[in-house]
Amino acid sequence: MSRIDDEHGPLMDLGQQDRPQVPARARNLSPIVPRASIAGRALVAVVAIMTFLASITTGTVLLVSASAAEWQSDVASEITIQVRPAAGRDLDRDSAAAADAARGQPGIIEVRPFTKDESAKLLEPWLGSGLSLEDLPVPRVIVARVQPGSRLDLAALRNRVTQAAPTASVDDHRAWIERMRSMTGATVFAGVGILALVIIATIISVSFATRGAMAANRPIVEVLHFVGAGDRYIANRFLRHFLRLGLEGGVIGGGVAMLAFGFSESIAGWFSGTPVGDQFAALLGTFSLRPSGYLALAAQTVLIAAITAWASRRTLFATLDDID
Repeated sequence: MSRIDDEHGPLMDLGQQDRPQVPARARNLSPIVPRASIAGRALVAVVAIMTFLASITTGTVLLVSASAAEWQSDVASEITIQVRPAAGRDLDRDSAAAADAARGQPGIIEVRPFTKDESAKLLEPWLGSGLSLEDLPVPRVIVARVQPGSRLDLAALRNRVTQAAPTASVDDHRAWIERMRSMTGATVFAGVGILALVIIATIISVSFATRGAMAANRPIVEVLHFVGAGDRYIANRFLRHFLRLGLEGGVIGGGVAMLAFGFSESIAGWFSGTPVGDQFAALLGTFSLRPSGYLALAAQTVLIAAITAWASRRTLFATLDDID
């Protein structure tokens, strides 16, 4: 055991037994990039917010698309016949004749003629209740349900109905269905646009965070270069760091969005029966995502984490070239 002395007296023993023994494996556990840095926490928050916004957008698009598909299916399975009143004709007799003519058409499985009072109630949302409709030319409505999977000869049905009741008209709701398809397409297009903006904002945020981390750790990178570490080795250390941050932020944002959609159905139940609740229910259905929707949100979370890693990788190699 060796001892070092000087003019001030004996110094501490530098023997091997007095040195702290650190396992060789523990020396490599310290990461190159600090994990709990302020910039890292800020990036997690940004990715979480972006993932939440993207998940809400995707879930809303899925809800609207599913509701629109149900609307189109219900509307396409029905044919509406309107019998308008005319001078010199019995409206009740014409309505019964048009209903009988529709029942005889192949492909029609159910015909339901609306009574005078039921036809008047259809106008209450626009004209209000308690209004006398005796002097108004309110048509009688007949709803015919088409057999699923069958091809209805609409021209033959129109010919048969108009022969029975000359003032009758047949509407297959084709124009309304086209409007529904246009609205659904516009909603999907807007959702894709918002997702693109979220992804662009995520890439920009990750790029700035990566450059900041590289600038803060530039001395370490230079030392690693000096001892012979290659760009790929250094980049992989930073890549793992940002991939972990992306996954952490993605899981937080995507998880909160999934919980929001999970509770949306029960929250919508609180407002059921109110005008606002009925309008939202008509637009978004029951507010509940299908299992495939939750799988889409989970896949989107992984995608955003992958985009985070990809953006950091590109920025890493560009920054390493500048350092070299």
